[in-house]
Amino acid sequence: METEGKVIKCKAAVAWEPGKPFSIEEVEVAPPKAHEVRIKIVASGVCHTDWTFLHEVGKTMNPQPFPVILGHEGAGVVESVGPGVTKMSKGDKVIPLVVPQCGQCERCLSPKTNLCTKNWEMNQKCLLADGTSRITCKNQQIYQFIGVSTFSEYTVVPEDNVTKIHPDAPLDKVCLLGCGVSTGYGAAVNTGKVESGSTCAVFGLGAVGLAAVMGCKAAGASRIIAVDINPDKSEIAKTFGATEFVNPKEHSQPIQEVLRKLTNGGVDFSLECVGNVGVMRSAVEACTPAGGVCVMVGWTRMGELTLVSEDILLGKTLKGSYFGGWKSAEAVPKLVQDYMSGKLLLDEFVTHRLTLDQVNQAFELMITGKSIRTVINM
Repeated sequence: METEGKVIKCKAAVAWEPGKPFSIEEVEVAPPKAHEVRIKIVASGVCHTDWTFLHEVGKTMNPQPFPVILGHEGAGVVESVGPGVTKMSKGDKVIPLVVPQCGQCERCLSPKTNLCTKNWEMNQKCLLADGTSRITCKNQQIYQFIGVSTFSEYTVVPEDNVTKIHPDAPLDKVCLLGCGVSTGYGAAVNTGKVESGSTCAVFGLGAVGLAAVMGCKAAGASRIIAVDINPDKSEIAKTFGATEFVNPKEHSQPIQEVLRKLTNGGVDFSLECVGNVGVMRSAVEACTPAGGVCVMVGWTRMGELTLVSEDILLGKTLKGSYFGGWKSAEAVPKLVQDYMSGKLLLDEFVTHRLTLDQVNQAFELMITGKSIRTVINM
């Protein structure tokens, strides 16, 4: 049945309030407006940021809107486009982008950042450019997480928040490039600029951390120390390039002291991929004072990071990384090509495949450490 220009009724996982399980509902997805694209989502990864949003909301100074459809690591096919869309057309395979790239704003024109300003404020409020969403349920507006919402069989996103990819790309694999893998890999190669022959430590071995390990290896690091409290992550980390594994629970000393002893004074590069301010401080203190670089990758709004000023004054550098520093619309198709040519691992991240009806189970697997990435097949 032709759906272009019509409201589409489909299934979505709706979070009606913070901290509660998702409810699978029938939602209505309106046609795209000007410079918007409606996408049939084929697959979506389950990212820890979704869980953080759901469970940290209400505990921070900036509570987020509900009800909301989460999910931001998806891939699908363009169902229809709104007026003025020129970058893609019906039938194209695409990946929605949590970071837009308009190509025209001051930040897009700068080599120093990937944080495009187009629709940024509205996306952070879980709305589209006009201050509304395209999804309703039970006659109520449903907010769209970061303007995306991939836990829905259909979604509508701004044209600058989606990129066209190779027509042969397997959507149930490359969906991971919508967030986790791109974020960790880019944090190492783009933000940290890990150097050949260097020593690195990666804190937290979820998908983002394992991708950071992969990035350190790609950059030529000679020693990559993977750090996690889950002993099951030891062999998995080696698959992605780790040379050593350290479990903080197996040591009586703080992990930063353990790492400094292992490396004769500290690592050259440390990457925090947990989203915990205590771990962030450990990552800073694990760096060598002689030019060590620490990259913050994990996302959280809980707690304040406190540092000893001497750590920075003696020559360490502290950086933040959002979506791995990639210029999203132009970089993601290249990352897809790298995967298809064997330069980038993706299959190895996927430990579970579930349906949309099983989305709550997917989150349980993640928070209990039983999965790396679960892919939801729509």
